[in-house]
Amino acid sequence: MTSLGLAFIVLGTAFNLFGCLGLVRLPDVYNRLQAATKCVTLGTCSVLFGVLLASGLTATGVKCLLTIIFLMLTAPVAAHAISRGSRRGGLPLWPASTCDLYPMPAGGSEEPGLEGDEAGAGVGAETGANP
Repeated sequence: MTSLGLAFIVLGTAFNLFGCLGLVRLPDVYNRLQAATKCVTLGTCSVLFGVLLASGLTATGVKCLLTIIFLMLTAPVAAHAISRGSRRGGLPLWPASTCDLYPMPAGGSEEPGLEGDEAGAGVGAETGANP
């Protein structure tokens, strides 16, 4: 095993550890998603890249490369879907959060002031005014 590959594996393991600690210690779903998507994705990709460096372009290395690409494409989409579903479901932010530019939806599944395809297409509720 090369020393560079081992360094990436150790670095990735540390990121995974910090991401798991964030999942346990952070106060609400939105903060936990931050820890999960940033730390755990970077950590897992670092471990896989370390294995790729250690094994070379063998079958294992190609599988690691494909898995890195898959994680980079799917982790942000999954985090966005979870956070949007949590917000639409009425889960509030942690009370000590300093800024909340988006009003809570009023009982419906649509965001206030947006209709159809416009919901989520841009930042439409930043002014804080409810129509």
